[in-house]
Amino acid sequence: MNDLGRWAVHTATTKPWDLETAIRKYAEAGVAGISVWKEALEGRDPKAAGAAIRAAGLKAVSLVRGGFFPAPDPETRAARIRDNERLIRGAAELGAPLLVLVCGAHPKVRIAEARDHVRSGLEAILPLAGKEGVRLAVEPLHPMYAGDRSVINTLKEANDLCEGVGSPSMCVAVDVYHVWWDPELEAQIARAGRIGTLAAFHVCDWKTPLEDMLEDRGLMGEGCIDIPRIRGWVEKAGFRGFAEVEIFSRRFWAMDQDEYLGLIRKAFQEHV
Repeated sequence: MNDLGRWAVHTATTKPWDLETAIRKYAEAGVAGISVWKEALEGRDPKAAGAAIRAAGLKAVSLVRGGFFPAPDPETRAARIRDNERLIRGAAELGAPLLVLVCGAHPKVRIAEARDHVRSGLEAILPLAGKEGVRLAVEPLHPMYAGDRSVINTLKEANDLCEGVGSPSMCVAVDVYHVWWDPELEAQIARAGRIGTLAAFHVCDWKTPLEDMLEDRGLMGEGCIDIPRIRGWVEKAGFRGFAEVEIFSRRFWAMDQDEYLGLIRKAFQEHV
């Protein structure tokens, strides 16, 4: 993808940089959009952060990440709903149209019940999302995370959830790291386009061997994901948004982040 006008980066990708540094460095490198992780906003005014993003010529693509609805006790579930409502308000103040959701899982909650917790949690926060004009982007996670991070593991499940809830404030985020293996992926991306849920596209690569489930993602072109093919599917489905680079990697966080951002730019142009 040579069109850098659709290049976005998540602040977690360059984790060693604080938000102010990331905004400045991304703008200097020609990044067009920024997805802000909630950790990067800690101690900051979201309105001021949004103003700084716009002043740098960037677009706030999303706030990442809400969700985490399942829990064994109702008090914790209620607290997480309040946390998500706070994040919805933060996204609105930031000027981000999406709040990306990792829906959650808990090893002490059976998967069917956990999925009920996800749906009821979403239904509880949807009125505020609609009021604030923030869409809730359900991001299915790879099945290896089903025990402790998310019980929504395929794009079909995410689409089914959106249709079942039936709110225009619901949508999906397609992260190639989590869904590249799915034999139904092309059909479910097309479905997301038809029903209007396709709202975000995240890219990185799947290394083999994978040294850590969470913090060993590859730079685009380093692994086995056919990113251009999946990009073709999302574009055929009508998606015209950003391709967001979301890489968690201890290896890359340990290197000079300016050099790393240069590698990201090159990989984006050659492999997305």
